[in-house]
Amino acid sequence: MTRKSRKVTIPVSIGYGMTDIMGGGAFTVIGAWLLFFYTTFVGLSPVEAASIVAVARIVDAVVSLFMGSITDHFYKNYLGKKFGRRRFFLLIGAPLMLVYILLWLNGMNFWFYLSVYLAFEIIAAVVLIPWETLPSEMTKNFNDRTKLSTCRMFLSASGTFLATFIPGVLIGQLGENNADAYLINGVVFAVMFMLCVFISWKVTWERELTPEMLAEIEKERTNTSAGEKLVAVGNLFKEYASTLKVRAFRKHLAIYLFSFTAKDVYNTVFVFFCVYCLNVSSSLAGTLLSMSIVGLPVTLLAGMAIIKFGPSRLYIFAYSLMMLCLGGFFLVYQFPTDNKIMLLVILAGIYQVGRCVLEFTPWNVFPFIPDIDEMITRQRREGLFAAVMTFSRKTTVAIATFAVGLLLQSGGFVKGSQVQPQEAITTIAMLLFVGTAGLLLIALWQALTFHLNKRTHMIFVSEIERLKADGLKQDVTPETRHIVEDLTGYNYDELWCAAAPKSEKLTTPSSTLS
Repeated sequence: MTRKSRKVTIPVSIGYGMTDIMGGGAFTVIGAWLLFFYTTFVGLSPVEAASIVAVARIVDAVVSLFMGSITDHFYKNYLGKKFGRRRFFLLIGAPLMLVYILLWLNGMNFWFYLSVYLAFEIIAAVVLIPWETLPSEMTKNFNDRTKLSTCRMFLSASGTFLATFIPGVLIGQLGENNADAYLINGVVFAVMFMLCVFISWKVTWERELTPEMLAEIEKERTNTSAGEKLVAVGNLFKEYASTLKVRAFRKHLAIYLFSFTAKDVYNTVFVFFCVYCLNVSSSLAGTLLSMSIVGLPVTLLAGMAIIKFGPSRLYIFAYSLMMLCLGGFFLVYQFPTDNKIMLLVILAGIYQVGRCVLEFTPWNVFPFIPDIDEMITRQRREGLFAAVMTFSRKTTVAIATFAVGLLLQSGGFVKGSQVQPQEAITTIAMLLFVGTAGLLLIALWQALTFHLNKRTHMIFVSEIERLKADGLKQDVTPETRHIVEDLTGYNYDELWCAAAPKSEKLTTPSSTLS
């Protein structure tokens, strides 16, 4: 299945995007319900529950670093040649999704939950890192990549909705104090995730091996000494660090991490906020979170908007809307009214519009980052960038989750209690409002100076193609030079050299300072 023999159609795009029902759904359920389940039913303390997530994700983050390089070079062995360097991991990951069920067993000890969660995080990384590179593998066209990413985010929004709607329904039907609702929810989602990953494996393809890749295979046959392999591992970490030399990627990563961590803090604290601060049921909290259904039409609109307006404006819209809704939640908390439920539903729905755009935009931008890197390194390193994003994301969410658990416990939260002291209630409210809004403000600051969009990407890629066709660097137009320097962070004269520019040569032209 090669790119030359396949077209990126809507059915193909939907099949590709199915895996993000797992990517969006699994971690939405975990973020919204896992800490609540472990502290309310299992009997773990907030720090114990949060440390399960934190420890597992830090270990998984390290594993994720290696996954990017493994998938970049997996074509050199038999399995990679037969099943694809990326798609092979989807094939083996599909049945392993059933491990998700074990997260929701009641009555186990701390070490059981830690081991199971660690296993699921690693399985998810084995699937998601190679899967995230597939749009760059399948096509170079901006609109085709946007089609793939839009379908992906539409299905991610579907997964997010199901991850909040189904638990709310099960809790409402089986009872607020019935732990079986969470286990049944885990079974339903595990089977769904398995089918979705298998479908993505079935409908996707990868680029053909280039002459450079074939040369690497031949080199690998004669380069097998232990010393050389040890040097290669050392060079791998240098390659990871080199991704941060790309200015557009640095900004993209900052926007991604701060905004997604803000969303995580909101999701983690929201059920606690509803139950203990607003004195409403956990099933209502699930209903409010399930307002994410508005993300389905919003994702389609965002797919058109990102082409017309570019990522930066979508970021500004999303963050502003979310902070406005946080202000509304604060007013409901401070000044309760008889119409509290209606106001909460309206605010939750509007918040989910912003949240959907927040999630949609970074992963639509990501497939274009390796194009910018190619101007610097003259290599295609999609897996490396995916690994760095995954490592950074899992590290920050581990820190944020543990910090939430630590602050809850230090704020006086009593595990297993249906009534919390005022100190704990205040802590929950501050985590929701100050924590979420503060992180969104930092992301907004970075988004204001992010200049990668359809127009600048088209000019950038055209310049790469011109240079590949032996065009002269001195023939570059002033506008193209400015765009290339702004997105790479390098002086144009240092780019497209025989070897990648060394770190000490990295410069930021005064004309492109943000």
